Parts: sequence; C-alpha cells; structure tokens
Amino acid sequence: MSALHRLSLLGAVAVLAGCASVSPDGLRGEVAALTAGRTGNVQAALPATDPAARAQAQQSINGWLAQPLTQDAAVRIALLNNPGLQARLAALGVADAERVQAITLSNPHLALGRFTDSHEREIERTLAFSLLDLITLPWRTARQAERLQIATLQTAQEVVTLAADTRRAWLRAVAAEQVAAAHERMAEAAEAGAELARRMVRVGNWSRLQQAREQAVLQQASAQLARARLAAANEREQLHRRMGLWGVQAQYRLAEQLPPLPASALPADGIEATALRERLDVQAARRQLDTQATRQGWSRAGAVFGDIGLAYSRNTSTDRETGSSDVKRGWEIDLPLPLFDWGGAARTRAQAEVEQSAAQLQDTAVRARSEVRAAWLTYRTALDLARQQQAEVVPLRQFITQETTLRYNGMLASVWELLAEARASTQAVAGAIEAQRDFWLAETDLQLALTGTSPGALQGLTSGAVATSTPQGH
Repeated sequence: MSALHRLSLLGAVAVLAGCASVSPDGLRGEVAALTAGRTGNVQAALPATDPAARAQAQQSINGWLAQPLTQDAAVRIALLNNPGLQARLAALGVADAERVQAITLSNPHLALGRFTDSHEREIERTLAFSLLDLITLPWRTARQAERLQIATLQTAQEVVTLAADTRRAWLRAVAAEQVAAAHERMAEAAEAGAELARRMVRVGNWSRLQQAREQAVLQQASAQLARARLAAANEREQLHRRMGLWGVQAQYRLAEQLPPLPASALPADGIEATALRERLDVQAARRQLDTQATRQGWSRAGAVFGDIGLAYSRNTSTDRETGSSDVKRGWEIDLPLPLFDWGGAARTRAQAEVEQSAAQLQDTAVRARSEVRAAWLTYRTALDLARQQQAEVVPLRQFITQETTLRYNGMLASVWELLAEARASTQAVAGAIEAQRDFWLAETDLQLALTGTSPGALQGLTSGAVATSTPQGH
C-alpha cells in the first residue's frame, strides 16, 4: 500500500471517529429522567423546543389556571413556563454543542505553493493535521461526556429546586389567604365591639376609658388585617414569579385550604444513606472527581506533546526546457522539543484539581448528612406542633367559646367577654393554619434534602408572614 493510500485511510478513520451530533431535544429527556420521582407526586414535563409543543403547553397552562390552582398544578406550570429554567435548559444545549465541538477533529490544513526559476517550475502540495487530536480522541470523548453529565446533573438540581420553591410559594400563598380570612373575622368582631362601646357611651352606660380600650382593640385588629392582606398579596407575587405568570394569567384562584396533615410521619431510618445515594449534588460531585482523576493521567503528556503534527507532501518539478517532470512524495512529523516545559506545572495542577474534587465530594457528603438530619428533626417537630394545634389548641378555644356563649345566654357573662373569646378562637385557628403551613414547608425541605439537593436555610417553625398576638378580654 502506497503512502498516499495509507494517509487516505488514516484520514477516513479520523473523520469517522470524529463524527458526533448534538441531542435533538437539548438533553431535556436526560434531565427529565434524572428528576423523575424528585418533584413530588408530579411527573412534570419540561419546556420543549418545538413551537407546536410550546403552544400545546400554553393550552395546558390555561386549563390548569381556569380551575382553583392546586399545588401539583403550580409545579407543572413552573416547570413549563419559568423563564429562568428555560434559560438554564438552553445553556445545557449550548454545553452539548460545545461537547460536540470539542470531540470533533480539527480540520486538516492544505498548503499549496508554486515556485519558478529560469529552468524549472515547482508545485508543492502539503496536507497536514494534528496527530495528537486523533490519538487522544477516545479520552477526550469520555471526558467531554463526563463533563456534560455533570452539567446535566446540575441542571436537574435546578429543576428540582424550582419545583420545591414553587411548592413553598404555593403553601405560603394559600396559608396567607387563610390567615387573612381569619384576621377579617377578628376585625369584624373588634369592629362590632367598638360600635357597641360607642353606643353605650352615648347613652351613658360606659366610660370613655372603656370605649378607648375597645377602640385600641379595633386598631390592633385593623393593623393585623392590613399586614395579613399585604402578606397574602406578596406571597401570590412570589408564586407568580415561580410560575412565570403576569397579566391576565395572574388572575387565577388558589385552592381554599392546605393539604391535611398525614396520618403518620416518615421514619428516620436510613435517611442519611438515602441522601448519599439519591441526591443529585452528591452524584455531581462524584462525577467531577472521576473526571478530574481521568484527566490527571493525560495532563502532562498533553502539555509536553500537545503540538504533534503529521503531514503528507507531494511536490512536482517540471523542467521548462525539456518538459520532463519529477514527482517527490513523502511525509513529515512535527514534534515539539521539551526544552523548557516538561509538564511539571500541568501535572501539579491536575493533582491539585483531583484533591480539590475529592474534598468537595467529602464536603457535599457531610453537608448532605447534616441537612437531612436537620430537615427530619424540623419535619417531625413541625408535625407534632401542627397536630397539637389542631387536636388540642383549637378544640380548647372552641370549647371556651361555647361555654362563654352559654354563660352569656344565662346572663352570667358580658357581651365583651363573648367578643373577646370569639377573637381568641379565631386567633387559634390562624395559629393552626400557620402550624400546618410550617409542617408542609418542612416536608418539602425534607424531600429536597433526601433526593434532590441542598434545601438551603431551613425555615423556622415560628416564622410567619403575619405577626399575631392574642387580644385581651375585658
């Protein structure tokens, strides 16, 4: 086989080896597979690149918004319509294109030359390409695939985080509207008391001091109601941003109540093992370590011999007097001389990157263990508090209200005591709603810490959108 034929065969092999294509859906299918089972009870779809599919998704969104918005529907809308997520998915498509570009062999270089003198004319043809690109193609392909897998895992983390953030926003918005409704009832009771006090003062049965106390109760209830309405509006805006809604689409109706408390709590057995096995950030850290460890073996060789080139030449010389031609064929290899750079810095950098990735993996694992333990403790305490509010505090306040009503009917209690107990009972209902909301927020954090990624700062059990205090009776 001639040198030209061998070079042609080698070039054909190089072209075939460098063939690669981008994912037709921008790796959305891979992200959806990674997030399956990590977005609650929702097997949600991601925004498609096809305009027809996008139009169909908008029809689905309009259908969900036409009904009272449930928690799962809010998550579906957010994953389909959130602009930030769409930008992140597009960035993943860019990373996929960069992967294909990185594993595609560089185009060969063709050099043509024509030289003449008084006796002959010479035509020079040289075809050259990087030999190291071909030799390292399998390694580069595997490395780029690992790096893309890490980017896919990171995108999946953002999908799971958006789903959790949307659930939190929905829980806070529904609870805020329920609490605002409770404060409206308290304000109505305070307004009735203030009106009755005004009339009694007018007929001379009450003093100005007693009326001022009722007016103070009314002012306090009105301020709490204003804060409750503001909190409800702000929580809805947070939910709007998660779902990417504005204008007419933002005029949807929320579900009227939070989900009921579960009959039993999730067990604490094996939660750390589950987090280490299932969490996407732990998987991404493992992938990063594997990629850096593989790269370490090639770093020094790449730094020293990164410019190896192979060229084939064919020169034709023609005698201008006799017309005879002389053809010269041959090949040449271009090798760098490692006089100054022996790859020591590249080797040290690769080793440091491996150590960095190993430390990051350990840090991620330690954080995952700690976060899932803290999330479970918060979850369990929140469930106990919510059950206490529903099973003990609210029934106790209702019993007191009923007994006060009986005493009022028997003329053993005043109307002011009855109004004060009504306000206190409504306040207990608002506290139970907030406790129920805190439990579901803690449950969302626990699920995220178990199978998704870091939930961030855990929500405090006493955090509330509205500061409340129990009105004092008279």
